[in-house]
Amino acid sequence: HSNQLRQARAMGDYLIVGVHTDEEIAKHKGPPVFTQEERYKMVQAIKWVDEIAPGAPYVTTLETLDKYNCDFCVHGDDITLTVDGKDTYEEVKTAGRYRECKRTQGVSTTDLVGRMLLMTKAHHSNIDEDLDYRKHTDNFGKVMSFYWGPKGHSPWTGVSQFLQTSQKIIQFASGKEPQPGDTIIYVAGAFDLFHIGHVDFLEKVHQLAEKPYIIAGLHFDQEVNRYKGKNYPIMNIHERTLSVLACRYVSEVVIGAPYAVTADLLDHFRVTLVCHGMTEVVPDKDGSDPYEEPKRRGIFQLVDSGSNLTTDLIVQRIIKNRLAF
Repeated sequence: HSNQLRQARAMGDYLIVGVHTDEEIAKHKGPPVFTQEERYKMVQAIKWVDEIAPGAPYVTTLETLDKYNCDFCVHGDDITLTVDGKDTYEEVKTAGRYRECKRTQGVSTTDLVGRMLLMTKAHHSNIDEDLDYRKHTDNFGKVMSFYWGPKGHSPWTGVSQFLQTSQKIIQFASGKEPQPGDTIIYVAGAFDLFHIGHVDFLEKVHQLAEKPYIIAGLHFDQEVNRYKGKNYPIMNIHERTLSVLACRYVSEVVIGAPYAVTADLLDHFRVTLVCHGMTEVVPDKDGSDPYEEPKRRGIFQLVDSGSNLTTDLIVQRIIKNRLAF
């Protein structure tokens, strides 16, 4: 989604993003995983978005474009249909007020849902495919053929791999160096399935300083798996990097940050403050506190995001929705 918004913003000067209500989505696609309030806030937090249009109609009309004073609208090259099979962009296409951008290869909501339900680690960037993986996908494929029909290709059998390139990172990165007078704040974690809990936390951290420069340290997949277990992280390091870079509150990302926040790291980035949310801090492999050094320096601060949403809760919502389907 972020990559689509990035491409759309590059086509013009001001980007307004229409976000549908829960009711509209339930009617055309099925129950949404996030509430409309969560989705409004998430989209607003993406750095290429200038404004959101809450409660946007599912079918984009010329009337909507005119209402928001837009020259044209942008959609990915995967077409969307209404509940009765019509192209939702027919009217604006005919009027020549439609542009298309490429959809991002190798990652989709459907694929992420599959990873949550399959409980395998095949999507991790540095772990060999599970031996159980085939068995899982085969069983799951059989179950899903009930929905998709015997010839229907289940989108969940086989986990697609998002291929990271330096070009993509450059497109997402702010490229801004810290300036004199900036408060350099370091936060670290998995930032898996980048969600409203993360946004609320980063927004609160951003408010701690007049001129904040937030560096997010992302742990490698194997490290996250050590402290989170199961098949976490759901998104691998490459996907998590871009998700976090897309957030307007983040200035820089450390890809594969050490679990313990070391003196070297703090000195290297000239960190003034280290923040952590209210989630549990699992000890390092040797049983030590990963925040020992920042605490010793008196620069550690707990920040309450005010949100109780976690990656675990999202996975639970997905499973509950699947049952509802």
